[in-house]
Amino acid sequence: MIFDAARAAIARLFSSEFRSVFFKTLGLTLLVLVGMWLGAKEVFEYAALPWFDAIFPDLPSWLGWMSFVALIAAGLGLAAGLSLLIAPVTAVIAGLFLDDVADVVEKEDYPQDPPGKALPLGAAIATSIKFFGVVILGNIVALFLLLVPGINILAFFLVNGYLLGREFFEFAALRFRSEPDAKALRRRYAGTIFLAGLVIAGFLAVPILNLLTPLFAAAMMVHLHKMISIEEAAPADHMEQRG
Repeated sequence: MIFDAARAAIARLFSSEFRSVFFKTLGLTLLVLVGMWLGAKEVFEYAALPWFDAIFPDLPSWLGWMSFVALIAAGLGLAAGLSLLIAPVTAVIAGLFLDDVADVVEKEDYPQDPPGKALPLGAAIATSIKFFGVVILGNIVALFLLLVPGINILAFFLVNGYLLGREFFEFAALRFRSEPDAKALRRRYAGTIFLAGLVIAGFLAVPILNLLTPLFAAAMMVHLHKMISIEEAAPADHMEQRG
């Protein structure tokens, strides 16, 4: 079930509809990061530098050169820091387009089923922020666990597998169910959803490819929710036939 859902998601991942969502996501991500860069640069130039000059008004020439080198190093450090934010920021922005991904999967792969209901804009923004929190929290926890001997990479997969599996499955389920029903379904299939989350965590661990993680995870969990829903309905159908 899990690998079937993953294969179906990957098959859809490079379709024209998904590429459109990805390019929109990536474009907005780059705009946000450029804005963050310019904002940090302005703060540094108009706050930090005047403060530095006021404290050290008569620097020797060699110390002035050292401060110039330090400025370059700070700029490079800022660029490196922003590069680490690409995946989390992409996760936030992609959260705004997850319903577009789900719509494509449901329309193309399950045309005989009624479509899911997209989240309202406010709920979509809240979901996007939640995904960002999950990515950040998962990696912070994993970072601390990496310091524990014998755990290392295992920590990354366990933490992210649980958090990503839970959040993306609930997203897919909420398109068709109430929140209590979605959470109850997730609890009944907790093991399956956790294993699916490990697949998503593996996707997240691959540089560059991890930019596609939100789209892959949403598509995969739409498929998994469909499969679980069919499995849930099977006993009821069997009872009706016996009756």
